[in-house]
Amino acid sequence: MMARKQLIRALPLDWPVHITQAGNGEEALDAIRQGHGHVVLLDLTMPVMDGYQVLSRIRTEGLKARVVVVSGDVQEEAQRRVQELGALAFIRKPADPDELRETLIRLGLLRPAPSTSPVIGVPGRIDPDLRVNFRDALREVSNVAMGRAAALLARVLGVFVQLPVPNVNLFEVSELHMALADAQRGERLSAVCQGFIGESIAGEALLLFHDAESAEVARLLGWQPQGDADEAEMLLDLASILIGACLAGIAEQIDVRFSQGHPQLLGQHSSIERLFQLNNRRWRKTLAVEISYAIEDHNLHFDLLLLFTETSIARLTQKIHYLMD
Repeated sequence: MMARKQLIRALPLDWPVHITQAGNGEEALDAIRQGHGHVVLLDLTMPVMDGYQVLSRIRTEGLKARVVVVSGDVQEEAQRRVQELGALAFIRKPADPDELRETLIRLGLLRPAPSTSPVIGVPGRIDPDLRVNFRDALREVSNVAMGRAAALLARVLGVFVQLPVPNVNLFEVSELHMALADAQRGERLSAVCQGFIGESIAGEALLLFHDAESAEVARLLGWQPQGDADEAEMLLDLASILIGACLAGIAEQIDVRFSQGHPQLLGQHSSIERLFQLNNRRWRKTLAVEISYAIEDHNLHFDLLLLFTETSIARLTQKIHYLMD
């Protein structure tokens, strides 16, 4: 909802179009089949059916739709793939109104009247009443931030990163423990933590690495760890890349400057239960943003948790509401 609200606000006011919204790729295809999608502004990271699948189906079914991708997934490979699938252009989220307007003009989708002439016959657009809740807005902010982090990770590792929709939940630490333990049951993990603070917003980023995948991480980075100490250094370096880029993406959107502590290794080759036993005093009630990164063609994924302190929620809510308005 937040992504659609931002995009509708960025549309040129002199563009005489009727707007149809879709909450996922499947709904979008249905709308296009019914003739409501002559021009499609398409996200990539969506539930049910993602943007790549939508583009593929448009081509397979021969649907008449001109597609501009507007996405937070800014990997170079993502941009190449959507153009190969028939997208006319790629715009990074959140869409800049001037860039969107220039793109529509360049593609011949918008023909502006001369600046000396009054605009006639264009009905005033009434923005849909899109009621965006805090969780949905924070999910969209996190979605954009994780896309930027993925682009950096893709360049460092020389891979393509698959991105899901982030999860946002308010947890008691015991509930967070149970949720993670259920998801990671029986696995051995290493964990890196990095604190951050800025304008009364504070928390910790927790990055979980699966032991079975450490050798693949080393291979992609060109490392040859000689023991746990070398492996720990490798994980700390990789955590700095992911956490730093993700926090920078969030900070830019909500206009905050975060100071970050040094990343710390919380444990190696441990169960999730053991990690929480060692660190449960650090986290009580927390707002958790969960982001999972999967590496295409490799048995490799990372789980990144942004854990905001309970006292941060009020200020973060103010910042998010300002962004929504």
